[in-house]
Amino acid sequence: MSNFVKEFNDNRTRMNEVILGKDNLVIKRLWNLDTNTYAEGTLDVKTKELLGLVVRLRRMLRCDDCIKYHLGKSHELGITTDQLYEVFAVANFVGGTIVIPHTCRAVEYWEELLGNVQ
Repeated sequence: MSNFVKEFNDNRTRMNEVILGKDNLVIKRLWNLDTNTYAEGTLDVKTKELLGLVVRLRRMLRCDDCIKYHLGKSHELGITTDQLYEVFAVANFVGGTIVIPHTCRAVEYWEELLGNVQ
């Protein structure tokens, strides 16, 4: 795992522990909804992660950290590069050219996940 990926994951884990350690009921319920949304259901987990990634790439307020999170989960679930590029194609088509910079950063992170660091 590259330092780029490790730093992101370590920081996310550390901050989640700090935030959840404050025992705020609203935050815990919100994060529980997130966890349950991406759980196995009528749609499988892989499909849900890819849907989450498309939404994150094309939303008005794009979130690079959210994109990295969904890429990491996609990698863990065995989603292929070809499948991922189809997701990028859909996100760019529905989101327009404004999505291109986020796609570039997503590809950079994906390549790091694959160990294809240049």
